[in-house]
Amino acid sequence: MKKNLTLLFAAFTLAASAQDTQQEHRRPRFQFDTQHPNVHDPVMARGENGRYYIFSTGMGVGCISSTDLKTWEPEKSALNPIPQWATDSVRGYRGHTWAPDISYHNGQWLLYYSCSTFGKNGSAIGLAINKTLDPTSPNHLWIDQGSVIVSHQHVDHYNCIDPNLIVDEKGTPWLTFGSFWDGIQIVKLKKDFKTLASKPKTISRRVGRKVTLAEIDNIEHYTIEGNDTIEAGDNAVEAPFIIKNGKYYYLFVSFDYCCRGERSTYRTVVGRSKKVNGPYVDSKGQPMEKGGGDTLIGPNEEFFGVGHCSAYQFDGQWYFLSHAYEKAHNGQAKIFLRKMHFDEKGWPVLETTN
Repeated sequence: MKKNLTLLFAAFTLAASAQDTQQEHRRPRFQFDTQHPNVHDPVMARGENGRYYIFSTGMGVGCISSTDLKTWEPEKSALNPIPQWATDSVRGYRGHTWAPDISYHNGQWLLYYSCSTFGKNGSAIGLAINKTLDPTSPNHLWIDQGSVIVSHQHVDHYNCIDPNLIVDEKGTPWLTFGSFWDGIQIVKLKKDFKTLASKPKTISRRVGRKVTLAEIDNIEHYTIEGNDTIEAGDNAVEAPFIIKNGKYYYLFVSFDYCCRGERSTYRTVVGRSKKVNGPYVDSKGQPMEKGGGDTLIGPNEEFFGVGHCSAYQFDGQWYFLSHAYEKAHNGQAKIFLRKMHFDEKGWPVLETTN
């Protein structure tokens, strides 16, 4: 009997080992690509140590760093532990945190982040602060400040995701955010960079008119990675980012759809305004809140889609950063970084190579 049990245990062990081996073949271990890292919704800053840090969508906010903008290495996530207020406030949110924004003001780094779930506008934008981006510094500690703004299903016309901070020429902070639903919003903040000082104002839409709450309540279908779930309507715009160059503020947004691999159709469009809160118009004078926007980059021979961008100036050179669904990598979302300049009419132009 003992011999039989031993043989049975040995057979079970071999079967389990074979099953594990088969699973390893089916699901290869993740290996970080130092030259072409996978990212979603990237934003960037240059830290005190001269390193460049990209923050992106991921568990607790993803982070990678580089000394030369070419070779990257992974860093620890910023939100650890996941803020309790966020999991309590946003149904379905469990720590996979979207579309952060990073900037430096008044002696500290400000990291805005999005808490949400696909296809729903019950969302929240939070804020965490840190004295340094250098993880080796004894002063490196992300301290969560709680929520900045929250949207509720069946109540609000907007969606509180994709935050971006811009400080105007008078030193007043503004937060732009939003997606689908009634489009891209902008709201004035108080000097604490957290408290709202105005109501949200729509500055970009696809449909060219205000989307009613009744229409929003009828939303039923949205496709993510080939799986039918919930629809966020026809107002396919998201991922705002505002910069100032010369006398103009430039608003970048993403049209169409992300997150579908080879079926992604993302494209980045832009408009400009002499006032931070708009109205923003494209090169033909079409207001962005009425569907306007010039395409800066989109699907082409190399990419299924390019979007969710940010833009920065380092040492006098402008850079455009986004993720792109690369055809050479079967539609994976890869880092897309290009130098950017402004033409004789003041419109942004991307260089063809990084």
